[in-house]
Amino acid sequence: MKYAVALLCALIVVPAQAALDWETALQGPQRSAENKARDDFRHPRETLEFFGLEEGMTVVELSPGGGWYTEVLAPLVVGNGKLYAAHLDPNGGAYARNSLGGYLQKLAADHELYGPVVVTRLQPPEETAIAPAGSADLVLAFRNVHSWLGQNALKETLEAAHRALKPGGVLGVVQHRASADAATDPETMGRTGYVSEDYLVEVATEAGFELAASSDINANPRDTADHPGGVWALPPVLRGGDQNREAMLAIGESDRMTLKFVKAE
Repeated sequence: MKYAVALLCALIVVPAQAALDWETALQGPQRSAENKARDDFRHPRETLEFFGLEEGMTVVELSPGGGWYTEVLAPLVVGNGKLYAAHLDPNGGAYARNSLGGYLQKLAADHELYGPVVVTRLQPPEETAIAPAGSADLVLAFRNVHSWLGQNALKETLEAAHRALKPGGVLGVVQHRASADAATDPETMGRTGYVSEDYLVEVATEAGFELAASSDINANPRDTADHPGGVWALPPVLRGGDQNREAMLAIGESDRMTLKFVKAE
């Protein structure tokens, strides 16, 4: 009898998990041609694969802004996982209200895709409950470390990510990278947008993370990281307008570090 049971178990076919829908994520109608064009500098698939995104994960996107990455994440996560968007508090001032309002309008315009996205608040020190404690497999931060530095909120933000993650969960960070000889005080990094890799690793380690891997997926050796207008001198902002416009376009978007941290078990 035991051999018959073993044979029966061997014949049972377990349905395979659905593969991540990269075609919709990258080429779907939720993305404008303008946003797709920036993939050449942002490498969303390679970046998310480096961070270990898989089907069924609970993912938190920190400070999603206008939703550039949300457009990519939603088709990958919604329906086979859970996506939290930790946005600004509308009571945080005019910028916060406008930024959050625009983001919510984006979500409301495509309820089928974005309806399941859970919008939470990230406005340290008052608002740091970005997801239930110990629930997230992956927390993502795209080019916003400098903003938290400028707000004196980096420590609290990293601690919030640490609380939200499961033991062994991943914090994935993409950030404009300062040159090795640049000033590394928080005020300068917040003002220029370029952050020292050593400084970021140090602060993340203090928050309870271990650096697991780094990648040059989003590196740009043409960027000298010393522009008078900071990182915003480069596209897509082009703060200088027509001044040095062609030179800035030739450089492209900023040089970025891509760091994978793990919450120690």
